[in-house]
Amino acid sequence: MIKVLVGILVFVINVVYKKRPYPRFYVLETVARVPYFSYLSVLHLYETLGWWRRIDWLKVHFAESWNELHHLLIMEALGGGDYWIDRFLARHTALLYYWIVIGLYLVSPKAAYNFMEQVEQHAFASYNKFLKEEKTYLEGEPAPQIAIDYYRDGDLYMFDAFQTAHVPAHRRPKIDNLYDVFVAIRDDEMEHVKTMVACQKAEGQDLPLSADAKPSQAVPQVMPN
Repeated sequence: MIKVLVGILVFVINVVYKKRPYPRFYVLETVARVPYFSYLSVLHLYETLGWWRRIDWLKVHFAESWNELHHLLIMEALGGGDYWIDRFLARHTALLYYWIVIGLYLVSPKAAYNFMEQVEQHAFASYNKFLKEEKTYLEGEPAPQIAIDYYRDGDLYMFDAFQTAHVPAHRRPKIDNLYDVFVAIRDDEMEHVKTMVACQKAEGQDLPLSADAKPSQAVPQVMPN
């Protein structure tokens, strides 16, 4: 089922948007942040019912969604969402995937994290290919202001929080042109892959804890390569 879900998304992104890179990345980023919303929704539900309080997991998944939001804002700044048909397709696909991942996460968190690992791996490969094909052009284009504000001049607390493979402040992207922006986004996607792998390895995640369970610090910190 996970392979089918990922395959449908890859088909839409790679075939329908084959010759339109910015709209393609706009659709990708609109959908890619949705599973993190699903994780947060279920975790908040468990906490509300008194079953499971994982404040560390809430922090990591919110930081991941915050990072993906800025990827989306960058694509919007590049004109990726200018046409209503692209916004319509992206948002309705995102809505569908939100509820699918909700159900998947309720049944098996590991499977839901594996789904997102595969999506992020595809995102990394897509950006990496784009960088190789358009390197000269991208190096001559200015970085959007939103990218400068997020990666270079803004509050980087949430930027550090989603990267479980690094100690805080270890990674600081250089943002001098549009090529640097896409390098940063590509590298973000690999950090998401590592975090999803770490979440699948975390102990005690498959079932809610008892109502009197104490807050847990269960998201593991994987060492950088």
